[in-house]
Amino acid sequence: MKLIKPLYLSAALALALASCGTQKTAVYTPLTASDNMPVKVGKLAEKDLKRWSHLDLIKDTVPGMSVDRAYAELLKGKKSKKVIVGVVDSGVDIDHEDLKPVIWTNPKEVAGNGIDDDKNGYIDDIHGWNFLGKAEHENMEYIRILKKGDDGSETYKKAKAEYEKESSEVMQAKQQLDFILNASNTIKKHLKKDTYTLEDIQKIQTSEPALSQAKMVMSQVLPQTGNDLTKIDEFKDQVYSQVNYHMNLQFDGRKLVGDNPNDINDKKYGDNNVIGPVKSGAKHGTHVAGIIAQTRANGMGGDGVASNNVEILAVRAVPDGDEYDKDIALGIRYAVDNGAKVINGSFGKYFSQHPEWVYDAIKYAASKDVLIVVAAGNEGLDLNADGGVDRFPNDNIKMGPEIADNFLTVGALNYVYGPQLVADFSNYGKSDVDVFAPGEKIYATTPNQSYEYLQGTSMASPNVAGVAALIRSYYPGLTAAQVKQIIMDSGIAVKQEVILGGDPDNKRMFSEISKSGKMVNAYNALIMAEKVASKK
Repeated sequence: MKLIKPLYLSAALALALASCGTQKTAVYTPLTASDNMPVKVGKLAEKDLKRWSHLDLIKDTVPGMSVDRAYAELLKGKKSKKVIVGVVDSGVDIDHEDLKPVIWTNPKEVAGNGIDDDKNGYIDDIHGWNFLGKAEHENMEYIRILKKGDDGSETYKKAKAEYEKESSEVMQAKQQLDFILNASNTIKKHLKKDTYTLEDIQKIQTSEPALSQAKMVMSQVLPQTGNDLTKIDEFKDQVYSQVNYHMNLQFDGRKLVGDNPNDINDKKYGDNNVIGPVKSGAKHGTHVAGIIAQTRANGMGGDGVASNNVEILAVRAVPDGDEYDKDIALGIRYAVDNGAKVINGSFGKYFSQHPEWVYDAIKYAASKDVLIVVAAGNEGLDLNADGGVDRFPNDNIKMGPEIADNFLTVGALNYVYGPQLVADFSNYGKSDVDVFAPGEKIYATTPNQSYEYLQGTSMASPNVAGVAALIRSYYPGLTAAQVKQIIMDSGIAVKQEVILGGDPDNKRMFSEISKSGKMVNAYNALIMAEKVASKK
């Protein structure tokens, strides 16, 4: 499942619904946070909000990753090597002007000749591979388990319980949505136009009960969407996707793909359309790719963390719904075999029928010196409470030993330093989350030459993948395991309590909610990388 947290599904809306060179490195000092760090007062200017993840905690009093400072003070004039970053996601709009310069092209394949020139099993895989073919929507994994029938297993019982809980919540959300849509349509009919503003609503004078109710409802709802009616449409798309596809026991999304998803050796499926059948469906993957690599300082949109040094290899394997273990395992292997040194995985789920396939792919990546960076999830959960939460992909079983040393899990930060530092949706865990990075309101590329703010641990993960790509570009002699450890060890420690899960009563020391107890900092990571590399 794509780990994006829609801005419009906020608690407020829910309430409305209810009612430089080597010789110089030594002079640079790693950044640290003092106990009395100044807090940014007032609203961030739009130009700063668009790139807050690149700003500096000390200079800007914003908990960014000091990317701008790293480029200005550490990397200027320094030689680097291109690094391929695999983006395993919903697809990537490779036609976006801000991404075109960084899209990977297979040097061993001849475009459009219908021949597998490089003999890797994938015909005309020019920019990557689409393991989903023409499929766009999918069931949740627990629905796929239920469809197999009751085998008496604990997994089946757990899946059934999840379905009953989620279906109840979804139907309630649908009722709320339909109530809003009815109110909005009433306003549109009265105003005789398809779009309107809060001011338009406030000007309505009526004694008609239905219109009065619609006015009251939309006066509460519209401000919570930032006065943007399209957010209601996005909410509609999300809810109806859940009803029609994610939780629909009669829906078979895999039929369009044509393979057997329970046979890892059935590999001849999919196509080379890495955008996917519907360009809008590649929104998530395009945004992730942009965070890593959209062109810096070109005046077009946001800046990528490592755009001067990377190529994006697109692997489409994440549908609207839960991903298949087979697609993820083969997608990771495909990226590794085609030269990726960093792989980003902004997806995840809580049920898995073939986790061993993904574990084997992670270990295969480790054997080829490839770092995998993944999102921690958006449910605001402690992944290590009560013996651990089953969440996939991961690099351990129930908080056991790590199966490999190349897997990095990332939680999400808010742009406000202080008690609200951790994004309210972000999962956390002393054992299963390694680091935290910016994930709230991240501005990056979206399909059809557009840009948007999106939020989620899906956005935090590529921020860290970008830092990893920077390190591997400027210090190519470092291993994936070393890069992981550098990112964890060089982060900024925060010595204060933070609110978790959006609950003011749930507070812990920041140092206790991840393995490192730190937030990622590109400036510090590059200083440490220089030191480690110089010892080799």
